[in-house]
Amino acid sequence: MAAHRRSAHRKPKQRPFAGPAARTAATLALAGAATAGSVTGAGAAPAEPAPTATQVKAKVDRLYHDAEVATEKYNGAKEKAAAATRTVEDLTDEAARRTDRLNTARHALGSLATAQYRGGTLDPALQLALSSDPDTYLQRASYLDRVGDRQTGMLRNIKRQVSQITRVKARADQETERLAARRAELREHRTVIRTKLADARRLLDTLTADERAEHERSADARHGGGPAHADRSTARSGPVAPSNSRAAQAIAFAHGAIGKPYVWGATGPNAFDCSGLTQAAWKAAGVSLPRTTYTQINAGQRIPRSRLAPGDLVFFYSGISHVGLYIGGGQMIHAPRPGAPVRIAPIDQMPFAGATRVA
Repeated sequence: MAAHRRSAHRKPKQRPFAGPAARTAATLALAGAATAGSVTGAGAAPAEPAPTATQVKAKVDRLYHDAEVATEKYNGAKEKAAAATRTVEDLTDEAARRTDRLNTARHALGSLATAQYRGGTLDPALQLALSSDPDTYLQRASYLDRVGDRQTGMLRNIKRQVSQITRVKARADQETERLAARRAELREHRTVIRTKLADARRLLDTLTADERAEHERSADARHGGGPAHADRSTARSGPVAPSNSRAAQAIAFAHGAIGKPYVWGATGPNAFDCSGLTQAAWKAAGVSLPRTTYTQINAGQRIPRSRLAPGDLVFFYSGISHVGLYIGGGQMIHAPRPGAPVRIAPIDQMPFAGATRVA
């Protein structure tokens, strides 16, 4: 029992913190209590304030502009994908035609070989040419020297045709790879456009009916939906005639499209995007324009703003992302944006980037 008491006496007792350790523990405890009190008393950190109607409208305008930029990239990728598709189809058809001609030549050579076989004189070179393995034949084409003139010509023709088919098929493979890349690019731009437009719609849904109506009115004013007025730099004392009869035809087509909806990627006849409208208008006049704004600007003679005449193409924004058809008096016909149909608009409502006279 005494030993047990001595052992218990030697066992250190658990003592509370003292000195600096005590002060540190107290500080931590107080800090934790203060934090807990601020959380329980004030709640979670306040969320960011909702954007104002003005901020929402500005963001919607940016999204529409970004969607139009992506639309023109989509149009360019679509045009390139269509060209790649035609190239692949042409190469496939060419390979098929060349294969038919090769089979005809091999059949003729086979007939000759049959005649030689019957006469007991089948040449080894003919055996190679009729082999199912063209590579072996090409590698051992030195046998050409061992046949007669007629056989030599036929064999050389077959060799040439096999080489041509090989080249055509290699080109077709390359174009198929390019086509796959173009289609991937199309999907990427399509996703960007749809995302931008969906974001714009979600933002518009946060506005009241009155705020949405006010935004539409202000957007119309910026894109030519409000009262028409002449641009001072291009206003004339009287009507200006189109530069030629084809320009008049293009303008007539554009007038007929007024009121039709804006749809990205559309070239008519029931809907248009901006470059789709100008392309369709000039197509009606017998002139073929490229598909995108940034290629249409180089489709004719570049002219200064002061020399604009009806029928000229007018371009906007630093990235050449919008185009309209000038009709005189500082006005144009264009397809403005989603939700806004084809209309007449002043050209001074957007940042002017250049002009082109098509014909």
